[in-house]
Amino acid sequence: MSQDTEVDMKDVELNELEPEKQPMNAASGAAVAPVLAGGAEKNGLVKTKVADDDEAEGAAKFTGLSKEELLKVASSPGWVRTRWALLLLFWLGWLGMLAGAVVIIVRAPRCRELPAQRWWHKGALYRIGDLHAFLGRDAGDLAGLSGRVDYLSSLKVKGLVLGPIHENPKDDISGTDLAQIDPALGSKEDFDSLLQSARKKSIRVILDLTPNYRGQNSWFHPSQIDTVTTKVKNALSFWLQAGVDGFQVRDVENLANASAFLAEWQNITKNFSEDKLLIAGTESSNIQYILSLLEFANDLLVTSSYLSDPNLTGERVKLLVTQYLNFTDSRWCSWSLSQARLLTSSVPAYLLRLYQLLLFTLPGTPVFSYGDEIGLQAAGLLGQPMKAPFMLWDESSFTSGSISPNMSVKDQSEDPGSVLTLFRRLSDHRGKERSLLHGDFHTLSSGPSLFSYIRQWDQNERFLVVLNFGDMGQPARLGAFSLPASASLPARADVVLSTQTGREEGASLELEYLKLEPHEGLLLRFPYVP
Repeated sequence: MSQDTEVDMKDVELNELEPEKQPMNAASGAAVAPVLAGGAEKNGLVKTKVADDDEAEGAAKFTGLSKEELLKVASSPGWVRTRWALLLLFWLGWLGMLAGAVVIIVRAPRCRELPAQRWWHKGALYRIGDLHAFLGRDAGDLAGLSGRVDYLSSLKVKGLVLGPIHENPKDDISGTDLAQIDPALGSKEDFDSLLQSARKKSIRVILDLTPNYRGQNSWFHPSQIDTVTTKVKNALSFWLQAGVDGFQVRDVENLANASAFLAEWQNITKNFSEDKLLIAGTESSNIQYILSLLEFANDLLVTSSYLSDPNLTGERVKLLVTQYLNFTDSRWCSWSLSQARLLTSSVPAYLLRLYQLLLFTLPGTPVFSYGDEIGLQAAGLLGQPMKAPFMLWDESSFTSGSISPNMSVKDQSEDPGSVLTLFRRLSDHRGKERSLLHGDFHTLSSGPSLFSYIRQWDQNERFLVVLNFGDMGQPARLGAFSLPASASLPARADVVLSTQTGREEGASLELEYLKLEPHEGLLLRFPYVP
């Protein structure tokens, strides 16, 4: 046997013994034959059996249970019990969630109904009695005031108390026309433009109608009272139709039977719209006289000298405030130090910030005069009539004398520690925090020369005010024993602002060890805890 024959026989044997080594793609014996004949390297053949299409399709079909079979299984006792158990669990779970929701609603503290509030309840009023002094020598008219509305808006005040601006020849009752604007101050068109500019900034305009504001007696001679009051009534109707939001009359202590006239004038304004305001100003600080003005007039605001005393201590301020609130039966009131003057004419400069904090955080409407926001100093000598000082807008407003740094609006606007910045921050908090807007007022016991109180409303954030009127640093020594059950004093509170530098905003202070610097006022906040 030749060598080639031996190779062929071995190949045949290999094909027979090891068919798994045949090529996977060998389709037929014809394809393999050339390889066997050629003597090249070969693999074994693999034979597979493939089911035909009909047989594969028959094996893949699954018809499932028939309807009769499904009904038979579903009706079996085991499945019936299972279905009822699942249904019972579903309804028990649903009833449980419903009961839980009811319990949560019942046990949750109810929100107090918000009190009805008018626009003068929502922020400060800003008085401009002398247009020339406020705007400067070259722009002291109504058109110039329209250009300062943006500034008033930056102070977050809600109302502008303007004037008087009517024609008033000194002590001349026949020439006094409460419905006619003094031509030196502008025209009716200028006034209408001012109203529109103010409304765009959500600022209301209150017009001062004090009749004889340039004369000896603001209400003329007592024998002329009928003529004067008739002029006032006619002017009220005229300016209400013109779109004015309220009125102010000053020096009512010089008006005989003032309370009756105020009630009559307020009826005129309220009959026109409940959203109209009447303000009565007096230089009196007598609480009984002030209460007599409020006797017949609801919603009347009174500005007076009730709190005007440069020697007030913390204890004295606490007495005056609580006495006023108790006597007025917690009706809405206003807070100011006078009917027209600057703060600096009533309190020393080092207490200015303290009084700003006080007025902005008492329950009621704070009323300021132009310049109070920058600490403008009143002109004139002590004990003499005050002349309206010019507003210090920038360096050009200074006419004579040395210029102290940080006195103008421009300078203070750029200083985060200025009186103006403090005023703006207080006004902003007063206008947006419910506890300061219409919250309850509770005084605390505290150290000598201190006055402290809490403002709170329902479940809103609460505020703690601590004022040191003394010349020395004082531990607060806050006591909460007089607080009602709805109020409480926390262990710690966070700093909102201080009237002095050195306090970090947002710092948490432990009230047990709280100490105030001389003439320092603190506004602190703490959360409601159910």
